[in-house]
Amino acid sequence: MAVSVHDLYNQGEKLKDQGDYASAIECFEQAVATDESFALPHFALAVCYGKIGEHEKAVESAERACELDPDDPFSYTALSVTYQRAFVGTQDTRYIRMAEQAMARAHSMQAGF
Repeated sequence: MAVSVHDLYNQGEKLKDQGDYASAIECFEQAVATDESFALPHFALAVCYGKIGEHEKAVESAERACELDPDDPFSYTALSVTYQRAFVGTQDTRYIRMAEQAMARAHSMQAGF
């Protein structure tokens, strides 16, 4: 019997919570391969990649999650946090500007609720 995308995601979350980021990434990547349009594994990949210092991959994952869930202010808040962590990890100042833009978008979306 095939493992569902939700089972893969849940298993990845357990591994992430245990600090086993490499195994969690494998689960989340499998989830994405199973259903590319499921945003949650993309968010989780952003966190895991950030934890292991793969900041470009973290940013790519968070940006993809926002593309998949563009109407949720949380998506842009999470993207802002990913950019902030990328700045801390790389000292690349463009991430600060990007973080500010993502947070401004989240705030403007929240004001519309």
